Amino acid sequence: MLIVPLIERKRDGGKLTPDEWRGLITEYTAGRVPDYQMSAMLMAVLLKGIERDELAALLEAMFKSGACLDFGAGRHIVDKHSTGGVGDKVSLVLAPLVAACGVAVPMMSGRGLGHTGGTLDKLEAIPGFRTGLSLDEVRKQVDKIGCAMFGQTPEVAPADRKLYALRDVTGTVEAIPLIAASIMSKKLAEGLTGLVLDVKRGSGAFMTKDADAILLAKTMIELGEDNGCTTVVLLTAMDRPLGVACGNALETKEAILSLKGQGPEDLMDVTYAEGVEMLLLAEVTADPAVARQALEAAIGSGRAAEKFAEIIKAQGGNPKVVDDPGLLPGAPMRETYTSPRNGYVTRIEPRAIGRAIVAMGGGRQKVEDKVDFGVGFRIGVSPGDKVRKGDPLATIHANTAEQVQIARTALDAAFSIADEAGEPPLPLISHRLSKKGVEVL
Repeated sequence: MLIVPLIERKRDGGKLTPDEWRGLITEYTAGRVPDYQMSAMLMAVLLKGIERDELAALLEAMFKSGACLDFGAGRHIVDKHSTGGVGDKVSLVLAPLVAACGVAVPMMSGRGLGHTGGTLDKLEAIPGFRTGLSLDEVRKQVDKIGCAMFGQTPEVAPADRKLYALRDVTGTVEAIPLIAASIMSKKLAEGLTGLVLDVKRGSGAFMTKDADAILLAKTMIELGEDNGCTTVVLLTAMDRPLGVACGNALETKEAILSLKGQGPEDLMDVTYAEGVEMLLLAEVTADPAVARQALEAAIGSGRAAEKFAEIIKAQGGNPKVVDDPGLLPGAPMRETYTSPRNGYVTRIEPRAIGRAIVAMGGGRQKVEDKVDFGVGFRIGVSPGDKVRKGDPLATIHANTAEQVQIARTALDAAFSIADEAGEPPLPLISHRLSKKGVEVL
């Protein structure tokens, strides 16, 4: 296959045929197309775009490059995916909660990326928890208990694995068609009939502009619907951290408390909204109000927390953490960060907080880095809150004085206190998108 003419055509604004895209991805996955040529193609896509039929062929080649889950016909299989944020532990609450309502949930998640946390790292804060399940193990566990929470294995979309690593080092991560194809290739490999996507917007999101977030959402909806997976997107705010806890073990503890009905209001609002969509997709009910009642009942009865313990046990973890979250890793030092003045909290910048967690060891700066699960923050105020000088704004969880200083410097940058309350934060959930169109909430 001659690659240079394909690169030149895309560079000049032309299009590749579906067969050319399928051939290119097949040859690249097999190692017969070098990284430098694929890098040129990715940059051409970033700069010149890609037509819908091209993207459809690219996606098909990516998810068919490996094995796919098959749960058989006539069964609803539903998952959720978030584009990532700071303090976003919704998946840890949502998977067992929806499974407790009788829905099959094979939840494939990722690790931390940049300043954003990763569901797998939060799960692995649970002693013994194993996220590296084979697809056969996933299928058997979902059949048995209704849910598995796992990471992308070498079996799943190996083309995406190679392309993602290449995008990360060639400045092509932000290409919306490539983001959409990456996410959807893994989700379609799960054999889903329904998917709920949480697309973050705001200063702490990868999509900082509303127009980009909506375009990404529409693109993924089209890809899902074209492949028999009904797809719904909620646009949610990431101009401040979600919930109180930020950091792996701290967020896992908050997720456990949320499953017991003790979660922060903003976290539970997003969780319930996405849970309702998942129950509707699974045809548990056609009434959103009834779906919400079912979710609340699963938490109130204890079934949701019990389901999480069941998942933990099935995947080699210690289920006792559900009854005693104190068994999770912790950091020995607690330092209070206080307000430097009287006024109103006008900003809590999530990127600064997320980057600080990484710098403290709670994320990876290199692939081989070992994660310190215990470090992080608890943010005790929200934008718009009135504070006085000396009032606590956050608690730092750290192991060393150096980590404390990193944290304080980050919080100095993250918090803004002003005389007036200023502009309100973004609406927590602003849009709902489906094949029917865009609904402003």
